[in-house]
Amino acid sequence: MNRKYFASRPRFAAALAAALMIGGHPLSAAQTSISTLAGSTHFHGIAVDAGDPSRLYLATHHGVYAVALNGGADRISSNGNDYMGFTPHPSDPDILYGSGHPVGGGNMGFISSRDRGKTWKKLSDGVDGPVDFHQMDVSKADPNIIVGMSRGLQMSRDGGRSWKKVGPGPDGVIDLAASAKDASTFYAATRRGLVRSKDGGRTWKPAHLVRRPTTMVHVTAPGVVYAFQIGTGLMKTTEPGLNWRIVNNDFGQSYMLHLAADPTNAERLYAITRDPQQSTQAVHISRDGGRTWNNLGKK
Repeated sequence: MNRKYFASRPRFAAALAAALMIGGHPLSAAQTSISTLAGSTHFHGIAVDAGDPSRLYLATHHGVYAVALNGGADRISSNGNDYMGFTPHPSDPDILYGSGHPVGGGNMGFISSRDRGKTWKKLSDGVDGPVDFHQMDVSKADPNIIVGMSRGLQMSRDGGRSWKKVGPGPDGVIDLAASAKDASTFYAATRRGLVRSKDGGRTWKPAHLVRRPTTMVHVTAPGVVYAFQIGTGLMKTTEPGLNWRIVNNDFGQSYMLHLAADPTNAERLYAITRDPQQSTQAVHISRDGGRTWNNLGKK
């Protein structure tokens, strides 16, 4: 890890903002590839299709794509909207959730698909909306509970149909994840470190002793928590404890923004990474629980 590069917090913040917000050129719905998408749009979310684990969902600045393990990609959403927020339902493989911006501008509010990403319908504007959740997650402990960041931390307890503001949320939040074991517990990756709330998002405390920028946090269905911390690398623990161990610290200058785990194979992980110096992004696959990684499509 290039620690000297990330010693400049303003430079890191600018690079991260670009990774989270900026898109590329319009894309068609024709078949393409991960490598082509990486140079033409921005990746905002990734998930394994629970109904077909050989297929990934990739939420982008220009629609939702289905990605094969050989690197081929097809746009499956009937629109080319900007899906800034994206997460699957934890138990129903047909349901996906999203948020972001329509092609014509504005915000989409909180939206859902019940046909695995093809068509989308707005469920709610959220509080003071229409919202644009850049960070959101569904509780695996109680799938009716959904959280999202927009003018503070918002929560739904009825599957996204109605929302209430819980509080301001943690400062400098980059990513959100809900516990798999406790419906009141949430994690946040922030520019000041990894934090955890055990009271439904009202208060937050450090979840890791090292207070470095943390760019990703993800909780699997069995309760394994992954996080990526600048200068530390990819680390993991198992709920409810916070006994972290480093899985891989050999990412060079790149950092993870999103991670997905195969529900049928705990060793198979996927990650969206960003190289701030090269201004490039990639989708990687690990077949050994995160210890080694390769670009998707390569054997």
